[in-house]
Amino acid sequence: MLNWGNIETVLLDMDGTLLDLHYDNHFWLEYVPQRYAEKLGLDIDVAREQLFAKYKAVEGTLNWYCVDYWSDQLGMDIPQLKQEVEHLIAIHPDVVDFLVALRTTGKRAVLVTNAHGKSLAIKMRRTQLGSHFESIVSSHEIGMPKEDVRFWGKLKDRVNYESMTTLLVDDSLPVLRSAARYGIAHLLAVYQPDTRRPPKDVAEFQAIWNFREVRPDRSI
Repeated sequence: MLNWGNIETVLLDMDGTLLDLHYDNHFWLEYVPQRYAEKLGLDIDVAREQLFAKYKAVEGTLNWYCVDYWSDQLGMDIPQLKQEVEHLIAIHPDVVDFLVALRTTGKRAVLVTNAHGKSLAIKMRRTQLGSHFESIVSSHEIGMPKEDVRFWGKLKDRVNYESMTTLLVDDSLPVLRSAARYGIAHLLAVYQPDTRRPPKDVAEFQAIWNFREVRPDRSI
C-alpha cells in the first residue's frame, strides 16, 4: 500500500485516526445534549435538536473545533465536561507500535489536529502519546482548519515538509481532499474511526483498518 522509501514525513490526525472517535461522538452527541437538557430543563430530544442545529451552523470551521466557542455558546464549561468522561479516551490498536516504528526507521512523525489546545492537552495527558512526535500542531495555532487548502502551506512554514515525500493519515474526507488539492502525495483514510460504529465510506482514498497494515518496519 505504501512505498516507505518515498516517504520522509508522516502527518497524523488525532481524533478518529490515532484515537477512537467513540469518545468524541459520545461527548458531542450524547453527553453534551444530556447536560444541556439538564441545564435548561429541556426534553433530551429537544436539546439534541437545538444543539445539532448549532453544530451544523459552524461545521468545518475553527469554531466547530473550539471548546472556548462552545463554552460561550452553551454557557457550560466544555473542558470540564470533557474531563468528566475522559475515561472513554482510547488509543486505536497498533498505534503505539506504529509510532515507535516510525522513529526506529528514521521517519518524522508530526501530529496535525483540528482539536483545540484544551482538548489536545486532555488527550495527550490521558494517552501519553506526545513524546512520539517531532511536532504537535493544532489548526487553532495556524488560524484555519485542515479543511482549508491554505492550511497546508502554513503548516509547511512550521514543520518544513516536502509535499512529494509526505504521508497524511486522516479519517476526514474533506481534510484528505484539501491535502490532495495542495499536493501532498501520499494519503490514507481510516475505515473505522469509531470502533462502536460501522466502517465508513472512504470514497476515492486508500484506507487502513489498523496501523499494523502499514508499519514501516514490517519488511525489516
